[in-house]
Amino acid sequence: MDRLVTFCWLALAAIHASPAAVLVKPGLTDTLYGVSPTGATGMIVIHRGVLFLAIVVVACFAAFVPEARKAATLLVGISVIGFLLVYISAGAPGGPLRTIALVDALALLPLAYVTWRAWRATD
Repeated sequence: MDRLVTFCWLALAAIHASPAAVLVKPGLTDTLYGVSPTGATGMIVIHRGVLFLAIVVVACFAAFVPEARKAATLLVGISVIGFLLVYISAGAPGGPLRTIALVDALALLPLAYVTWRAWRATD
């Protein structure tokens, strides 16, 4: 097993673990996003944590199950690249969203590597 691939998948899981943590600590919505955990917006942000938990689980699974990696690259890629596109189209606002964008921009490196490894032609 390629240790760098495993490390990259676990790094991608770790990047998505922070927003997933709002499930067990709803107050993080204020820290991470500047949104109160109460009310409709808070509820949507906490539900977003459920979706991030799914990404964490899939990335961890892909770290150890090569057959899952192609599908996992699609899911994680949609998450990372999708946020960056939304962030840029919103005018690259500051505050907590800028931190998320910087982390997602850094995530492009391990994402690119695992994507290349998962989709490259093998003999």
